[in-house]
This record gives sequence, structure tokens and C-alpha cells, in this order.
Amino acid sequence: MPDMDFEVNESNTARQRAVKEGLYDPAFEHDACGVGFVAHIKGTKSHDIVLKGLEILVNLAHRGACGCDPETGDGAGILTQIPHAFFQQQVGSQLPRGNHYGVGMVFLPQDPAERALCEAVINQTVKEEGQHLVTWRDVPVDNTKIGPKSREVEPVIRQFFVGRGNNIVDDAAFERKLYVIRKSIERKVSAKPIEQMDYFYICSLSSRTIIYKGLLMAHQIGHFFTDLKDPNFTTALALVHQRFSTNTFPTWPLAHPYRYIAHNGEINTVRGNRNWMRARQAGLTSPLFGEDIKKLYPLVSESGSDSATLDNALELLVQGGKSLPHALMMLVPEAWGSNEQMPDDRRAFYEYHACMMEPWDGPAAIAFTDGKVIGAILDRNGLRPARYLVTHDDLVVMASETGVLDIDPTNIKEKWRLQPGKIFLVDTVAGKIVSDNELKNRIIGRRPYGKWLSENKIDLRDLPPPPTEYLPDHDTILDRQQAFGYTLEDLKVILGPMATGGEQPLGSMGNDTPLAVLSQRPQLLYSYFKQLFAQVTNPPIDPIREDLVMSLTHYIGSNGSLLEEVAENCRQLRLESALLSNTELEKLRNLLTGDFKARTISMLFDPTAGAAGLETAIKRLCKDASTALQDGISVIILSDRGVNKEFAPIPALLAVSAVHHHLIREGNRTRTALVLESGEPREVHHFALLAGYGASAINPYLAYE
Repeated sequence: MPDMDFEVNESNTARQRAVKEGLYDPAFEHDACGVGFVAHIKGTKSHDIVLKGLEILVNLAHRGACGCDPETGDGAGILTQIPHAFFQQQVGSQLPRGNHYGVGMVFLPQDPAERALCEAVINQTVKEEGQHLVTWRDVPVDNTKIGPKSREVEPVIRQFFVGRGNNIVDDAAFERKLYVIRKSIERKVSAKPIEQMDYFYICSLSSRTIIYKGLLMAHQIGHFFTDLKDPNFTTALALVHQRFSTNTFPTWPLAHPYRYIAHNGEINTVRGNRNWMRARQAGLTSPLFGEDIKKLYPLVSESGSDSATLDNALELLVQGGKSLPHALMMLVPEAWGSNEQMPDDRRAFYEYHACMMEPWDGPAAIAFTDGKVIGAILDRNGLRPARYLVTHDDLVVMASETGVLDIDPTNIKEKWRLQPGKIFLVDTVAGKIVSDNELKNRIIGRRPYGKWLSENKIDLRDLPPPPTEYLPDHDTILDRQQAFGYTLEDLKVILGPMATGGEQPLGSMGNDTPLAVLSQRPQLLYSYFKQLFAQVTNPPIDPIREDLVMSLTHYIGSNGSLLEEVAENCRQLRLESALLSNTELEKLRNLLTGDFKARTISMLFDPTAGAAGLETAIKRLCKDASTALQDGISVIILSDRGVNKEFAPIPALLAVSAVHHHLIREGNRTRTALVLESGEPREVHHFALLAGYGASAINPYLAYE
């Protein structure tokens, strides 16, 4: 990979972030960092918490990174509560009382004209949403000791203060309105003709919290932002982060913390998570947002880091009415499928939400706060370090490692580590640490999740045997294998060992076959796709041997809104695996239970018409899928059975992805399940791609045969 230096465009203006070029793509953004927080359990505010937060940050410096310019790091930052006394001193009597104003911390373009344009959008949007802009404030900074590369792309940093309007009924409604304002501003600014668009970024806009961060090293934060030195800058909690980006391009906006989280690790499912959030967008409804819901599009970042996207999803759920721990239990669930010791009501909670949302899988250690509670969670695998301690004088310290603060051992009341899937939470309003059991029991007791599941969920295993099913046809099997591009290698190296030993054949990471795009041989469509990152020496995740933390259980059917908890959300069909046997597929095909109706659509076409015939067939496939939805079909089966010398199959990956994206464009994707019945897929890579591009379940009938 070429040196990842800051790009300079033709006008010799430094860019904030890299553009897609050569082997580099901004979509490959991942983090591996140091994270920590300090908080007073009773909610007592002091400047000492700020100083301790900065000390934690400095002591996590070895978890960060720097470039060839040793004074430019990957990013660092601190999140605190709104320091009301400090802002009263800075802004004066025009500042409303606490909780009746929000503070926006914003990065702006260096160009004065473009900066003025962004500020005008902010002013106008605040007014349009029925709030009033109190004033602007220049954030004092000292950039004399930061690296030249960081200084070259340093944005102008300002704060704007938003007064609470008369149309706001309570604190939660004001925080929600500030969220709508920020999303509206981001969308409007992105539509403006601004060359320095990469410089614009709203770090935070909240009545509870504020974020000071940048393309800085740990020791630079306290000196760069001089606000943090003021004794009147007080808080009861401080969340800090030192970034070490991997396969990424460090920028000012991508520094942590984000609005709710600071994250150590990777969200390795982020591509799929983004795609499904996009698919859910059209069907999103919320009594809290009402018509404002459309102002939140796009729901999550399409290009930021995995951490930024996770924060977007968490913010949506919290502002949509869920508590912060509830939202985290949805996004990062603990292992529940095979945990025999888990209470039934807790398992019901996770199963209900599995019908609504797929997990955002790590490895991940996530520290979080909404300004009232602060805590941390590990994903279900628990592969990231995080330790905490509690002192006799009501201080809590959590970090990626122990020893980040020099605390007298006699003052330590308790210390331990975070555990997989468990939530560690400090409630500064109630003034106590809430145990994982107490917290989750409180959340799972809010709704009768078990009752809803028993009344709505259907298990494929419980359905009656189908009246008929396809039997092997060995007289034509060779012709069909040739039609679907089977090779001797497929039979001997892949399918043979799986059939005889019941094991997936493993090979080395090296693959010296020619790239499909350069090959002169016929290639399956799957061969043009590669994995996004190296697995190093890790073996594949094995849901059989690691069934305690992994599961192939799958739910299909029409999905409701993420932001509404109703019984209909779990009106789903439960599958033991996304791979269906012939018998299971026939059960599905003959399904006429309640809201579940299935329809089979053929993927065959006449190949004599050439490329035009294939295009026509794909359009017909999409049209038939739309018609099925209009007829109330909740399970669409795309089938290529019947291949012969007159009719060829549309490549399965092309067919699935075409229908999937067609339904997303129509806003109907979450109303149906796409099931594939195909003789083409036969190896793990094929199934992974099909699932990634929209297949809800797959029946590889020829591989079975």
C-alpha cells in the first residue's frame, strides 16, 4: 500500500480525509484503540474529573499511533457533561438556564466564504425547527505544539448555542429536537457546493454532553483546547479515547469519542449492518418523531468508520425512545441461544429483538454515556480488554488496562474486569452502580416478550411435512452440474470432504489462482468478490463447536419499525439455519399460515437473446417481486429449477442482489423474505455473498443432490 499521506488537490489545498485511490478505499475504516472513563458515582461535578480524564488519556498513549510526523496522531478526545458555570462565564447573561440550551461543537472549513455558508445553514435550520440560536463562540485553541500535518488540515472550531423553544415539552424532547436539527444541518450542508466539505463536521449537539476531540495525540488535547484548563469547567464524568486506526486514514472527524460511544475493536459486520439499516429506512415510524423521521435520512454513515456507524445506530435507538442500555442490548446482545442457564424471560427479550435487528458483531469493547449514565460493555465473545475499579470516595475508573490513574491501594473498594456480554453501568443520577442483572431485569420486564413470541413466532420445525418434495434425478445430474459450472475440484476438494467427513475443508490463506477479472476462463460471479480483510491466523468461526457464543438461527418474514415495540414485530418464521434442506424448503413453499404466504418466481431465461435477454429477465424478476408484495406475499422464493437446453439460470448472486436492491428502492424490502432455490452455490464463499447481498435463506439443491 502506498504511503497514506494527506492528499493535496490541484488548488494545493490539503484535504481532511483520503479519497478512494488505488488499493485504498475509505470504506475499509477500522479502529483498534485505547478507551477509558472516570466518573463520580454520586454525580458530584468537579474540574478534577476533567484532569483525571486527561491523565487517563495520556496513560493510554501507547495504544495510539503516530505517523512519520511524530507529533501527529490518529486522534484523541474527551467527552464531558455540559459545564454550565463555565459557559455562563464565557457567554454571559444571554445564556438560558441549565438544560434549556444545547451546545454544538462544530468543525468548519478554513475558507471564510464556505465557513459562512455552513454557519448560515446552521442558523436557518435552528430557526426552522422552532428553536432560537443564542450566540456563536470561537473555541480558543493553541496549535503551536501539534504536528504540522495535523495543523495543515486543522478546521476552524466554533460552538453554537441553541435555546429551547416553547414547543418543547421536556428535556428528552429537547434532546430529540437537537438530534433532528443536527441531522438536517448535515444533509443540507452536504448538498451545498462546498470544496472543503471534508472539514465540516458536528462533533456534538446536545443539552447534556460536549465533545472536545481532534487529530491530536493524547498529551496534546489538554494544551490544544484551553477550555479544559479552566477551573470552572466541571463535570461528573469524562469519557476519553486514544485512536489507533487500522487500514484507515486518520482525520479530525474520525477521532473519538462520538456522540454516545468510544470504541476499541472492530465491527466486522458493518457492511451488512449498514445495508440493512438502509433497507429499514423507508419503513421506519415513530410516535416520538412523527413527520420529523424523514429528516433523519440517511440513518447511518455510509462512509465513516465502523465505530461512527455503530454510534449512528445507537443514537437513533436512544432518541427513538429506548434507554441507552436497552439499545446496546439490541445492537450488541450477549450469547443467548445456547445458554441453558439464562432465564427464559431474558432469552425471550433477545429472541424478540433478533426478529427486528441483526447483531453488530465485534470484537468490541464499547464505553458509552448519555450524560446521565456512563458504562461499558464487551461483545459476546469478550475479546477486548477492559478493567474497572471503584474507590471508597465514590470514584469509578474504567479503561483498556489497569493502572491508568495513580490511586492509593487502600482507597480501592472493588476492582474487576468486564465480562462478555455484560454491562457495567454507573447511574450518576441515582448515585449508584447498577449490576448487570438488576439493569437487564428492569429492561426485560417492560414488555411481555415471551407472550408475544408464543403468539406470533412460527418455528419451521413445527410445520407439517410437505405433501411432495423433489427427489434426486441422477440421470440429468451431470448435465446440470455442467450448466452451473461445477468442476472436478468442487467435487473432490469441497463437496467430497463435506459429504464424507461432515467438515468444511480448510486451506491456507494464499490463493494463487488468477483474478477472475483477468482470467480467460469462464468464471462464476462469486469469483469476482474477495474478503474485505485478512483473518490472519484465526480459523473460521465455527457455530457447531462454538455454539455457546455463535448461532445460525435465523428469522425471516415481514419486519416492523425498529423504533416501536409491538407484538407484530416478532411475527416471524424461525429457521435453524439459513441453509434449507429440500424438505424445509417445501414446508416453506406450502406455507399458508396467518400472515405467511410464499410464492415461487422463476430465475430462468432464454439465453439465445444474449445480454438483452438477460437484462429483460432481470427486469421481469424485479417486477414479479413487486407484484408478489402487492398480493401480500411475505416469502419470495427465487428458483432456477428446470434448467435445460432451452432455459438457462440467471446467476444466483445477480438475481438475489437485483431483487434485493429493487425492493430497497421501492421501500418494501423489509416486508418480505428472499429465499433462494438454486443449483449454483456450493461453498462457504458463495453462501456468504448471497447472504450479504440479501438472501434470507438458501436451498443449494444440486450440492445436496
